[in-house]
Amino acid sequence: MGMVAYRGRPFRDLMNANYYPLENMKKSVKKLKASPNIHLPTLEYGQYQLILTPKSKWPQGSAKYWHKEKGRARVDLEVQPNTTPLSRDEPDVVPLTRCALLDACVRKCFNSEPPIPMKTNIITHEENDPGANTHEIRLEWEYEGDSNTPSLLHLTMVCPYKPARDARVQSIEAGEGLSLG
Repeated sequence: MGMVAYRGRPFRDLMNANYYPLENMKKSVKKLKASPNIHLPTLEYGQYQLILTPKSKWPQGSAKYWHKEKGRARVDLEVQPNTTPLSRDEPDVVPLTRCALLDACVRKCFNSEPPIPMKTNIITHEENDPGANTHEIRLEWEYEGDSNTPSLLHLTMVCPYKPARDARVQSIEAGEGLSLG
């Protein structure tokens, strides 16, 4: 998720088209219910993205990195304690870890009737941020008026800071400018 392809607008727009607006989220729920690879009541973050959007449609080949990066994020979030309730309509549900909160929020979106749309974003820590070397998750519900029932989830994955690499190193890694003569 720290990859440039994950931070760009093409990736964000592609993913968000699965979850927003409500009509798109309904189509995604229907697609997941039809999939033999997903059980919506036990859904976890990271299980549904490749089902909703085939690898071939991901920008810049980013799908090939998805499982590894998503796994790193889950490992980082699993050791971060959580004290935030799931939502205003479920104030007594306080998952033990940030990873468990992320999963609970995603399950709430996909399993509610009607489903709750999501808008996702992936950003990277700044070099001097506290915890700059680990993943962080920011989850914010929107509510309409005085309702305690969420109407939209803003899900932001914050990836670890990685120093910019020298352009020459990137060029060599890509197989450009390499001379054996």
